[in-house]
Amino acid sequence: MKIKTIIIDDEPLAIDIIKNYCDSIDDIEVIKCFTNPVEAMGFVSLNTVDLIFLDIEMPLLTGIEFIDTLKVKPLFVFTTAYPEFAVEGFELEANDYLIKPISYKRFLKAVNKIIHSFGQNLNNSTRVFSPSEPNESNSTGDRFLFVKSDYESLKIFIDDIVYIEGLKDYLKINLSDGKSVLTLSNFKNLLEKLPQNNFLRVHNSYVVNLCYINSIQRNRILIGQQRLPISETYKKQFFERIKI
Repeated sequence: MKIKTIIIDDEPLAIDIIKNYCDSIDDIEVIKCFTNPVEAMGFVSLNTVDLIFLDIEMPLLTGIEFIDTLKVKPLFVFTTAYPEFAVEGFELEANDYLIKPISYKRFLKAVNKIIHSFGQNLNNSTRVFSPSEPNESNSTGDRFLFVKSDYESLKIFIDDIVYIEGLKDYLKINLSDGKSVLTLSNFKNLLEKLPQNNFLRVHNSYVVNLCYINSIQRNRILIGQQRLPISETYKKQFFERIKI
């Protein structure tokens, strides 16, 4: 299940930037964009919306006034070029506050918090081996590792890692319960902590846990509902490893 998201901003360029950022995150689905907050209000009253990115300074209705009118408030993130509105925004329990121009790095931090707040299973995958079946440990012999996410270190069980996706300076670790964790790291550092018998790089942007592969379709790997590409760079290594 994805986080159903709308974007409200009177500047089309600002909408395009946030939508492009959202489109890079598998767990976020932008279902509608609005330049008129009054039209957005009608849409929210008739549809399920999990998350709103909205500008504060807009004609007819400010973002703060918009949120204040909602009886049931979804998760929401204010966007604005005016940081002086931050205090009032947080008084309405905004999940985050993004100052324009919004960097992709700062956007990812906000989304990571949103995903944890949402707290639902997203993009569920199916394990292809019994939970009781033993798995390889990493080089230290541990069955878990700690990764930094925002301001905390999260404990992740290695057997629960389905695949890892590279997002610029971040890695998105997708887990078997459908949740994901964003961490500021690179593939080289993370692969050193994972058992080589289980984890294999198949693309510049993907590392997969072989235990979760459902099928292979030419140059695509099917893991649950996800189809991940196998690049020419890693194709030979991959097929030699799985002996096809």
